[in-house]
Amino acid sequence: MKGSEERRRYETIVSRSDVIEMGPMQLIWRMGIEILHHHPNSTLDDYNNIYERIKHSGVKQYLKLCLEQSFHLLLTGRFHDAKQTLALAESWRHETARVAQKKVVTLIVAYRSLLDYIMWCEKKETSDADFKGSEPKAMHNHFRQASVGLKEVFQNPGVWDPFILSYIDMLEFYDDQEEALKVLNHYAYDNAFPHNPNAHLYLYQYLQRHDASPRTLLKVLKILHSLLPSHPLMIDYCALLLKSGKTKKALGVAVDMLDYACWSKNLDVWKTLASIAEKLQTEGDLKETVCKVMCNRIDWWPALHFTTFHAAQDQREQPELRRLKVPLARLLCPDMTLRYCQTEAAT
Repeated sequence: MKGSEERRRYETIVSRSDVIEMGPMQLIWRMGIEILHHHPNSTLDDYNNIYERIKHSGVKQYLKLCLEQSFHLLLTGRFHDAKQTLALAESWRHETARVAQKKVVTLIVAYRSLLDYIMWCEKKETSDADFKGSEPKAMHNHFRQASVGLKEVFQNPGVWDPFILSYIDMLEFYDDQEEALKVLNHYAYDNAFPHNPNAHLYLYQYLQRHDASPRTLLKVLKILHSLLPSHPLMIDYCALLLKSGKTKKALGVAVDMLDYACWSKNLDVWKTLASIAEKLQTEGDLKETVCKVMCNRIDWWPALHFTTFHAAQDQREQPELRRLKVPLARLLCPDMTLRYCQTEAAT
């Protein structure tokens, strides 16, 4: 029985307009694959026969066919065959068609490089080398092929998350920190690339692994906060801000997290907010700081966190959470009488 992932991958929903736009060979290709997918006795050879016949019937769909064929081979666990298919497509020399399908060519290079990385990982796991300088030649060849391809891919703006992680993993293995940092900075800060929170996440994780200074980490997390204020790393951001004496900024970051309902029951976030409030009380200007943070929230924050329903639910499910929230409710909403803070509201 076909797996659900494979079914979704090859399920074709063809509208009337799609059929009109398809050429004859593309229509045969799509219908042939769909028939094989639903045929109970279809085999991998049947799929490959369809792909090979259509590939050699013209050049317009050649690269797309190679890419789709490689995906099918991957789904069936034929990694080496998939890489060979992509390598042949990558070496295809029909310049007019290659230029017209530039994005497909980039994807082919990317996935071929990713498969080289997977094979590099396999060699690394099975290697008996005692130190990095003695890795097998085949392992280094996979690294070289993957790195050349990925460098080419990263010149094209886009979201390349799994490919970036693969390249960084190899660079770290070979202790090439300069190149790894260069790639991550390019991915995170090049304006040609789309805004991508993961780019800053990967940079932060790399810097953290290599003992970067708090100032450097704060710089990365500041941008991540501007892109995705609900990111889990904002708890780390608050901790770093507290250590660096930026308590008011930490308060804003913590409250920004709690603007999102997904964090409303998270004990760690409320503990962070409580720590910030405690430090603010020792620094003075507490009332003014809280007022600035809450002035645009006072109309809706109590309904998000401090209702009678929340009191009963928190008391029943997380008593510690309610103990944290009661003083914070009084601090953040000082001019409001909140039933959340009343004992009978929890019953």
